[in-house]
Amino acid sequence: MCGSIVQEESQGCSLGTGVRSSQASTRAPTAVARVLTDRETLLRIEDALSDHYDEIASASSLEGSGSWCLELHFSNPPDEDRIRALVAGAAGSEVAQRMQFHVLEATDWVRKSLAGLSPVQAGRFVVHGSHDRTRIAINHMAIEIEASLAFGTGHHQSTQACLLAIDVLAKPLARKRKANASRPGRHKGKLQMLDVGTGSGVLAIAAAKALRRPVLASEIELRSAAVARENVRINRVARFVRVLHAAGVKTRPFRAHSPYVLIVANILLHPLCEMATAMARLAAPNAYTVISGLLTTQARAALASYRARGFVLIERISLGNWTTLVLQRKVTEPSLRPK
Repeated sequence: MCGSIVQEESQGCSLGTGVRSSQASTRAPTAVARVLTDRETLLRIEDALSDHYDEIASASSLEGSGSWCLELHFSNPPDEDRIRALVAGAAGSEVAQRMQFHVLEATDWVRKSLAGLSPVQAGRFVVHGSHDRTRIAINHMAIEIEASLAFGTGHHQSTQACLLAIDVLAKPLARKRKANASRPGRHKGKLQMLDVGTGSGVLAIAAAKALRRPVLASEIELRSAAVARENVRINRVARFVRVLHAAGVKTRPFRAHSPYVLIVANILLHPLCEMATAMARLAAPNAYTVISGLLTTQARAALASYRARGFVLIERISLGNWTTLVLQRKVTEPSLRPK
C-alpha cells in the first residue's frame, strides 16, 4: 500500500520539529546554542525558553546514536548564564553545562540548506524547489515548496509517508465521493479534507491536487500560515485550500466545515493524543485519518489512543525511525434502501 520512495533522508540531518521563528530573515549574524539530549528533554527546553524569548528559532535533528541535537538561534547575542539557568530548570544542571554557544557567519542558512535539496518523489507526488521546476515529468503531480522558515520540504520521512498515504487513499476517496453524489442528504457530493499543523502546506497541496476538492489547512504559527498561503498560491490550488491560523481543532471553523472524509496530522505524539477525541468528532463515518510525526517507539501509544475512539488501523508506514499510521473511523452507516 505504501508505494515507493525515490530519495530517502540520510541519518542525522532530519528536521524533527521544523524551524519555528518570528524572524523574517536569518541573514544577519546569528548566535547559536547547541546541546545533545533525548526527545522529551528537548521539548521541555524549547517550551521553557519560548516563554522568555520571542525572537528565537529552534531546529532539532535526530542523530545516528538515537539522541537528539537541539539548536537555538538568537538574532542578538544571548545572556549565556541566563540561558543555562533556564535550561537547568527544565532539564537539569548537567544538560545546561553541556550546552555550547557559538556565532554563525552572516548568511541565509535556511535558504542555503534547502537550495541544494533534490526533488523527492513519494508515489505520484514530487516535491521540488523552484530551481527544479522544469525537471519534473508531466506524469507526476509536482508540488513546489520554496525555501522558508516553515516545516515541510518533503525530505523528512514523516512527510514522505504522509504523501504516500494521501496518494494511495485518493482512489477510495474518489469512489466515496461518487457514491455520495447519488445519495440524498446535506453533504451530497461533499468531500472535505483537514490538514492539522500544515507547516509549509505541502500535504494540503497534495490532497488538493490529488482530489481537486476543498481542504482546510490549519497552522498554530502565524509565520508558517503565511508561508503555507504563499505555497498554495504558487501551486495554483488556492480555490481548493483555505489556510487557517489556529491552535488545536476545537474552534468553530473546524466544526463548520466538518465532517471530514480525510484528516491528516503530521505533528507530535502529545498533541496527537490530546486531540484524538476532537478528531473523532470531526471525522465522517468511515473517514480516513493519517497521523504522523511519530517515532517508531511512539506508534503504539498513539494507536491505543485512537483505537479507544473508534479508529482501526488500516496501514502502518515506517521510514527510517519514523512511523505513520493510516486509520479509519469505522462507523456503520444506516441503510438507505427503502424498507
